[in-house]
Amino acid sequence: MYIPPHSLIEDIQEIHSFIEKNSFAILVTNNNGTINATHIPVLIEKNEGSYGTLYCHIAKANMQWKDFDKDVLVIFPGAHHYISSSWYETDQSVPTWNYLSVHAYGEMEIVNDRDDKKRIVNELVKYFESEGSTYSTDNLRESYFEGLLKGIVVFRICITKPQGKQKLSQNRSKESQKRVISELEKAGNDDAKQIAELMKKNLRSKE
Repeated sequence: MYIPPHSLIEDIQEIHSFIEKNSFAILVTNNNGTINATHIPVLIEKNEGSYGTLYCHIAKANMQWKDFDKDVLVIFPGAHHYISSSWYETDQSVPTWNYLSVHAYGEMEIVNDRDDKKRIVNELVKYFESEGSTYSTDNLRESYFEGLLKGIVVFRICITKPQGKQKLSQNRSKESQKRVISELEKAGNDDAKQIAELMKKNLRSKE
């Protein structure tokens, strides 16, 4: 991913936090020049490996799992918003898009052990269930759960290269950034609010 120095997220803890908050990711693989992609929920174990380890699963009917002996890319999109050139203090400018994203390159390993598969699926469900939820896979009939496990491919991805980017108009003047923040706050949607808050935080860090 192209990342200008002013947009780079260097702190690995910040990258891990971003992954946790934006855990519905895009798994990208390459099979002899054919690019495959699947949208999947991801659980991160931050203390496994040099940069953390991702745990996921896909349907066995999804033939992308046959690409898993190769290096992979997992994309975690974050908040994003259109930035109109009319928001700047000059008319000599063009529109752009502010956004946050993390790319995690890694090495894939399929989990074949039945107990490990069950544990990972349980942890994924537990993580994504809302606080206070009474749902548990422990309540499923063993035969039913076994059938589900046979129908999925569970895998881990050891992150070898994490990349974090936050494009927040850092290359614009302070006045332009303030005007963008104001317009984003007027937009009122969740992504606009999040980008505005991050831009304000970035401006405060420069004071």
